[in-house]
Amino acid sequence: MQGQHFYEYAIIRVVPRVEREEFINAGVIICDWKGGFLKAKINLPTEKLLCLDPEADLEIIQSNLMSFEKICEGNQKGSPIGDMDLASRFRWLTAVRSSVIQTSRPHNGFSNDLNQTLEKLFEEQVK
Repeated sequence: MQGQHFYEYAIIRVVPRVEREEFINAGVIICDWKGGFLKAKINLPTEKLLCLDPEADLEIIQSNLMSFEKICEGNQKGSPIGDMDLASRFRWLTAVRSSVIQTSRPHNGFSNDLNQTLEKLFEEQVK
């Protein structure tokens, strides 16, 4: 991907006890719908999560987080969400919801290298 790309991104959060509104950052999703780029990078920091909720179901949370990557890849064997265009999938993933997996509001920027920008955002916001 050459040249300057306009992108949107959001931070993927895990909110183990929604009523307490405490969260940890677990990933980043980035989208350049004009350039055909939609990716998520995820890493669940289980130690931090268990500090917030020692009874958190790590297996279910990890499975739900991995669905972000699958939706980014698209075409999930006829899944209505996986079959959407990139912009629609990004909007669906970043829609406001009250659940254990949430995202920040989308932010935007410009990048010459979207993969490198994803890595940088991940390092800054998640690690």
